[in-house]
Amino acid sequence: MDQESGADGHQWKSHYKNLLLLAYQSFGVVYGDLATSPLYVYKSTFSGRLRNYQSEEVVFGAFSLIFWTFTLIPLLKYVLIVIAADDNGEGGTFALYSLLCRHAKLSLLPNQQAADEELSTYYGIGMARGPISSPLKRFLEKHKKIRTCLLLIVLFGACMFIGDGIFTPAISVLSSVSGLQVPLKRLHDREVVIIACVVLVGLFALQHRGTHKVAFLFAPIVIIWLICIAVIGVYNTIHWNRQIYRALSPHYIIKFFELTGRDGWISLGGILLSITGTEAMFADLGHFTAASIRLAFVSFIYPCLVLQYMGQAAFLSKHRTPAAVSTIFYDSIPEHAFWPVFVIATLAAIVGSQAVISATFSIVKQCHALGCFPRVKVVHTSRWIYGQIYIPEINWILMVLCLAVTIGFRDTTLIGNAYGIACMTVMFITTWLMALVIIFVWNKNPVLAFLFLFFFGSIEAVYLSSSIIKVPQGGWAPLALSLVFMFIMYVWHYGTRRKYQYDLQNKVSMKWILTLGPSLGIVRVPGIGLIYTELVTGVPSIFSHFVTNLPAFHQVLVFICVKSVPVPYVPEDERYLIGRIGPRNYRMYRCIARYGYKDVQQDDDNFEDQLVLSIAKFIEMEAEDLASASSGSYDPSNEGRMAVIRMCDLSANAIMMKEEDETIGDDNSITVRSSRSETLQSLQSVYEQESPGISCRRRVRFELPLPRANYMDPQVRDELNALIEAKHAGVAYIMGHSYVKARRNSSFVKKFVIDVAYSFLRKNCRGPSVALHIPHISLIEVGMIYYV
Repeated sequence: MDQESGADGHQWKSHYKNLLLLAYQSFGVVYGDLATSPLYVYKSTFSGRLRNYQSEEVVFGAFSLIFWTFTLIPLLKYVLIVIAADDNGEGGTFALYSLLCRHAKLSLLPNQQAADEELSTYYGIGMARGPISSPLKRFLEKHKKIRTCLLLIVLFGACMFIGDGIFTPAISVLSSVSGLQVPLKRLHDREVVIIACVVLVGLFALQHRGTHKVAFLFAPIVIIWLICIAVIGVYNTIHWNRQIYRALSPHYIIKFFELTGRDGWISLGGILLSITGTEAMFADLGHFTAASIRLAFVSFIYPCLVLQYMGQAAFLSKHRTPAAVSTIFYDSIPEHAFWPVFVIATLAAIVGSQAVISATFSIVKQCHALGCFPRVKVVHTSRWIYGQIYIPEINWILMVLCLAVTIGFRDTTLIGNAYGIACMTVMFITTWLMALVIIFVWNKNPVLAFLFLFFFGSIEAVYLSSSIIKVPQGGWAPLALSLVFMFIMYVWHYGTRRKYQYDLQNKVSMKWILTLGPSLGIVRVPGIGLIYTELVTGVPSIFSHFVTNLPAFHQVLVFICVKSVPVPYVPEDERYLIGRIGPRNYRMYRCIARYGYKDVQQDDDNFEDQLVLSIAKFIEMEAEDLASASSGSYDPSNEGRMAVIRMCDLSANAIMMKEEDETIGDDNSITVRSSRSETLQSLQSVYEQESPGISCRRRVRFELPLPRANYMDPQVRDELNALIEAKHAGVAYIMGHSYVKARRNSSFVKKFVIDVAYSFLRKNCRGPSVALHIPHISLIEVGMIYYV
């Protein structure tokens, strides 16, 4: 009993330490944006006509609004409720959408296929395998226009979140740098903007190095910043107005609107800036745990920010002048502590901007994985921290737009108007998606979903209406940017969906393949041909195009489908699905490689070797199933059946893999049978000699052990030998260079979307062979036109 209690105590201590460590790390990643909000909240709130209200009750009412908004939205809605709606540990708008698409057929792209449902992480732990059918669920699944509207809403929310990556660095850095005008009275606004632009250029220029190299500095900076503003808040409360604590009563909110009326309602656009960055708690959930984020917020973030807002209100209640409002944060700092706080504020603004920029990269990657964004280059900046990525194209676009916003607006109030609309729109969309999650995923009573939607939706709708009034004063910027990004996303998604539907409707019939015979009507040469397709079942129409245009095909054909499934991560042991196409002597197989929307599709040198081992394992498994079924003939009903090949099962494979080092130019290197011509082999040798790191490469040899081979079925042994010979002969990657065009009888809008917009995006994004890490020396492309 003592040993068991000791083990439990040790396990509890370990869990406690990990929780504290994650909570500590979350300060630098999650809360940087939320922690820097005091720099500009009161300045944006008391802009415009509200500056003319000199009553103490108005200041008390503004603080009461900030306190209750900060309590209801971040604390009650996100920390207690929304964080629980994680998608296998992942959060964010797309996490909610993927949950809904898995529990209801709401996606426009095919989901809930057999290739998806065989994942162990396909459904969340503790959730029902099949959600309860309801009239609302049937209504949404039946009407395609409703599902299209849902997708557009999610894309709009994602675009607004991308807008955060533009406005957060602009308002945070500009607000912190503007503090120089307090000690340096002669510093003009133009000079402040120039200094802010220099800081922003440096911030974006360092993104390619990744945050992991300076991540250990982020959390201490934010913690020191929070301690500083909390101490300053307590000092201002004691020194200027100790009665400010009475403003915690919501009674002052009523007084605020009685005194200010419409002007007070318009000022809500500044109040909501106090909760900007709240969405990051949910979006960055995958890097931490719900318990760590809750612990950090409740124990540190919430009290420190409340104390700071209380202190600023106490100072403002005694200095109710327009000049004091414009620089209220730095004016409220004791004179001897100005420069240390200024330095920490600037560093905290950079940390908050860094976190939002990294989150923007993650959102773009999720959009791309779900077929809603053109192919872009994704660089993983950390070998240990899984989610830290860098996208060069997006980084420079964000920098240009951020500089344009800073130079164009030059005022944190105008930028705050734009920033508020972007943040509140994301929160409002999250509320609606959460209502659907409560019904479809949690299987709760729709009344609870309605109460959640009514309570939080009403609060956010009031704030959103106040922000929309300020569209002419800077609020138009996030709307314009979101419409541009949304157009790009929807055009890419529409073109991808139409191309997939064309492949689905024009699949090659198995009857036609069987009439060609095992040779497929052409010469079968040694080697393995990997044909890339988007179909998980059937043979794509482009295969008949290959057969028509190519004089010969490889001895072994494998149809590769790289499929994005609506889960964050796919376990490595469940990555590959292997199946057969046609009779055994056709030597045609199918491989489905599955990736989640946060998985890393790395350039894996072992892909070919793992593929050969997986196919060999499938051949063994299939032979055992056929033996048990006492039927060795081809059964058309088995077409499309797939088997999960786990990496742990490959150790007990029928074929053995030996690794050898081959040095180019070495006369003693092993010579294998190859289907490549002498000219191509010489070109490959030149390519390898000119490429760094290729001069000494790893060669893998496969063998069929004789003792085990003697006991095998002759057909299985022949098929495995043919697979080994084909691998030693060489592997070729075959892709269709497709051109998508609208039909002649299509409408003008469709022709513009497909022939102009979608065609432009395809020509200017990364090619599919580059995105899939296909070696160019082994790539074969055949052109084909898709009329959709």
